[in-house]
Amino acid sequence: MYEIREAKREDLPKLLELYLSLHESSLPDPNGAIRDTWDAILKDQNHHVIVCQEDDDIVSSCVCVMIPNLTRGGRPYALIENVVTKEGYRKRGLAGQCLARAREIAENAGCYKIMLLTGSRDDATHRFYQQSGYNNTDKTAYIQWL
Repeated sequence: MYEIREAKREDLPKLLELYLSLHESSLPDPNGAIRDTWDAILKDQNHHVIVCQEDDDIVSSCVCVMIPNLTRGGRPYALIENVVTKEGYRKRGLAGQCLARAREIAENAGCYKIMLLTGSRDDATHRFYQQSGYNNTDKTAYIQWL
């Protein structure tokens, strides 16, 4: 049995472990700067870390951030990042349910759009995002790495 919910303070170690399935190569020390960042995220009402917990493990997650906006009648927009599911739990719809919860949060915040970027070149990943309601035809994304 699993539960889709927002992350809690005590989820940090399991979340950092899950991020090894994303693009991290090692676990950071969950104290110091990472802990300070985590505390800031948890205090930010516009920053939502959505997790799928199965038993005592965090097996899927995404981040949804609402960004205040001066256009579109002052309606905010949302940005999705760090969509990830642990190996062995994929193809079960867990990330899709995390994205659905992110959509609920964005709709409840009055957002007029949700943007999602992916670095994946995998066709199956792109089909997954399209089946989740996202399209890659309305906008063009550019990234400048710092």
